[in-house]
Formats: sequence, structure tokens, C-alpha cells
Amino acid sequence: MAKIVVLATGGTIAGSADDAADGVSYRAAQLGVDALMQSVPGLVDLLQGDMLQAAQVAQIDSKDMDFAVWQQLAAQCDQHLAQPDVRGIVITHGTDTLEETAFFLQLALHSAPNAACWQHKPVVLTCAMRPATARLSDGPQNLADAVTLARQPQACGVLAVCAGRIHAADTVQKIHPYRLDAFGSGHAGALGYVEEGQVRWLRPCAGWQAPESSTNSPTIAATPCSALWQAIAHTAPAQWPWVEVLHSHAGATPRALLTLADAGVRGMVLAGTGNATLHHALLEALPTITARGVAMLLSTRSTASQVVRQANAYNQTPATEPIALARYGQTVLSPAKARVQLLLQLLAQTAQL
Repeated sequence: MAKIVVLATGGTIAGSADDAADGVSYRAAQLGVDALMQSVPGLVDLLQGDMLQAAQVAQIDSKDMDFAVWQQLAAQCDQHLAQPDVRGIVITHGTDTLEETAFFLQLALHSAPNAACWQHKPVVLTCAMRPATARLSDGPQNLADAVTLARQPQACGVLAVCAGRIHAADTVQKIHPYRLDAFGSGHAGALGYVEEGQVRWLRPCAGWQAPESSTNSPTIAATPCSALWQAIAHTAPAQWPWVEVLHSHAGATPRALLTLADAGVRGMVLAGTGNATLHHALLEALPTITARGVAMLLSTRSTASQVVRQANAYNQTPATEPIALARYGQTVLSPAKARVQLLLQLLAQTAQL
């Protein structure tokens, strides 16, 4: 008999408020995973004979997500996906950092030793914009859709489903602070939809294959998958590299860059303006920062579409561009996901020293 595993981490989907009409002033992460599953009408019918196994990995508001929970999620996903009777995994998560956790798991699990054994299996993150106690909570429907998606033979890799839309880990992004359909995938669009218990695909899942990232910065070296997984599994969360995101903006100065470098930051993601361009004051400071051994990646504040490069924004050839553009395959990563990518690259390098 096949099995669906549900791992709960808290979030709004498990939140509660004193008033059913209150969809804002609630306490996140109050209900346990068993209560969440009991809230889904017709769950037995959705499973179509499959078994359900549920576990509480964490109970937090996702704005407070940390490396310790990521480490636990990676370990438990690895453990469950390796079991032949597990079809897929559903993770209940808060909305604020769902996109970061999804991308972390996409990169981390791709590096697991037994990843080749589960190329056909999905990890599906889902969430809610209204607490469980709301008069019209969206959590039960989203959870039902996630279970439906996790049972799909075409589903693989890390996916997210919210308000009926299916998103890939590398493109999903929270784009609205309140409405139920709070997530988008920019120019790439949704992978598909869950409609009345049926999945309608618009394009295939990319799966577990992790495309090579852009690493033309001399401070970012390619690392083997085995090194990354060993680092994730065995490095204490407090020892994970310090990586920050800084924005280019009007009146920018390099003082924050220099202060962070002096304080021991290991990596920085610069969120450029428009077509991933940087204020001249930041650009002029890059050689000083990289000379101190700080690894850097470039992203953009404009995340709805791709960055368009010809020569590049600095009138140089791409091979000599002073800071690499963060990519995952053809996807230019948002600042938050670029930070995850750089964090894991640095973590793997640390494990090799």
C-alpha cells in the first residue's frame, strides 16, 4: 500500500484567532498536524486507498524560519522519499518564507546520496492566507490540493500549491500580503492547476535535476553534490555561513558593504535595480569587497521577468563581469533565492576545507 507523508511546520495554516471574522490579528502555528488533517473534508476519498503518515517537524510562524528547521526538513524528506512505499511528501508551511524553503529543499535534496532513487517523487509545500479558525479558511482546500498533487505520477521535484495554482520551486514567490491567491511565478507562469480534485498541467515539472548555477565569480567555486549534502546534514545550524542581501537604490553608498565585510560576512547578494544594474558607488566598491574573500551574487529588485543581458550592464564581456548573476537554469533568481543558492555553495565549500 502506498503512502503520503505530511510534515507540518506551523504557519498561518495552523493559526488561530479569538474571532472567526479576524483574518489578520491571529496567532500562527497553534494547531498540530493531526488537527490540520482532520479539517480536510473527504480526505479518505482523496487518498484513494493510500495511507497517510503525519509528523510535526516544527511549530513556528514562517517569518521566523531558521536553518535548524531546514536541516530537519531535509533529513526527514530524505528518509521518507527513500522508502519504496512513499509516493510523495506534503509540507505545511507559513507563506512568508515558503519560497525560500522550497528552493532550499530543491537544491538540498538533489544532493542527497539516494536522490536517484526518487526522481519520480514530489515534495509539495502548501500554506494558507487565513488562519484555521477563520470563517472561510483556505487551509483545508490547499491541503487537499497538496495531497492530490503529491499522488500525481507526473509530479516530481519540489512544488508549491496555493489557491489551486501549482508553482515550481525556483519561480514561486509571494506577491501579495493578504489575498488568497498570494503566490505567482513571474514570467514563467504556473506549472498547472488543481481543479475539483484533478490536476491540469500546463507544462512539465523540471524535476530534481539541479541546473548548473552561474558561478563566474572567482569566490564561488563549484562543489560536488556529496559535499553539499554532508554539509547540510552534519554542520550545526549556528555554523552555517553568514550571507546577507543588500539593495541598490538611490543615494547608495558602500558603507554597508564595507561594514559587513569587516564584521565577517561570508557572502552578499546585491539586489540591483531594473535590469540587475548597480549604483556606481556599489560597483566601484566590488573589488575591495571581493578582495576580502566575500563571495557575491547579483539579483534584481524587478522579479516579474527575466534579466536581459547582451554584453552586460557594465559594458564588459560576461566572462569578466565583476559579480555573477544568480541563475537556476534559465531562471534569474530573486534576491531571497539567490541568498539560498549562495548560502549552500559556501556551506559546501566549508565542509571541504
